[in-house]
This record gives sequence, structure tokens and C-alpha cells, in this order.
Amino acid sequence: MVTDPIADFLTRIRNAQMANHRIVDIPASNLKKRITEILYEKGYILKYKFEDDSKQGVIKIALKYDPDTKQPAIQSLERISRPGLRTYAKPAEFKRVKNGLGIAIVSTSKGVMTDKEAKTQNVGGEVLCYVY
Repeated sequence: MVTDPIADFLTRIRNAQMANHRIVDIPASNLKKRITEILYEKGYILKYKFEDDSKQGVIKIALKYDPDTKQPAIQSLERISRPGLRTYAKPAEFKRVKNGLGIAIVSTSKGVMTDKEAKTQNVGGEVLCYVY
């Protein structure tokens, strides 16, 4: 049993990139699906597919690499808020990730979104992770 599914999600992507895998399978949940959609919208992954099996389903993620250097598009995935220490922020308190080059994924009352979207909607929430 996994006690922190978001940390498991990020770790599976990290491990797949270190092993130069093209595709990674992750057990699905609505929160993980939304995080996957955000990663796709911001260009960190190539594509994704949600597959339903008899249980909870699977997210298949095609990882993105630079064709010349073979470096992954995601340089770092960092879990911020965790079960033992939740981290919340107001819109004015969102920190810039990698001087504005990265994104923070935030769980708000209006859904899961990036820190920039949360600022424009003037809504705070739980900072789930940083991606750059």
C-alpha cells in the first residue's frame, strides 16, 4: 500500500527517466490524471493515455527527451507538500520555480492547476510539487 500516491507518481517518472524508458505505467486516480494533463499542456511529456482495467485504471505516459542530447525534458520533480507536512500558499506567496522557467502544481478549491493559473484566478491552495 502506498501512503503518498503523488510521491509515488513522481518517483515512477523520475526512475523511468533515469533508466531511459520511453513509456511509464502509473496506477490512475483523478488527481494523477489532472497532474498528467498539466505536464502535457506545459510540454514536459510527449503524450499520455488513460486505460481502464477492472480495478482503478492505468496512466501510460510517453516521456519526452531532447533528440540531440538524449536528456529528459523534466530535469527535476520535487514533492513539496507531503502527508507529514502539508504546505499551503496564498496567491501572493507562490515562489517562482527556477526563476520562472518551471511550474508549481497547486491543488486549489477550483481544481488542480499551475501556480500561474492560480495567481490569475486569485486562489491559493496546497503546493503539490515543483517541475522544471
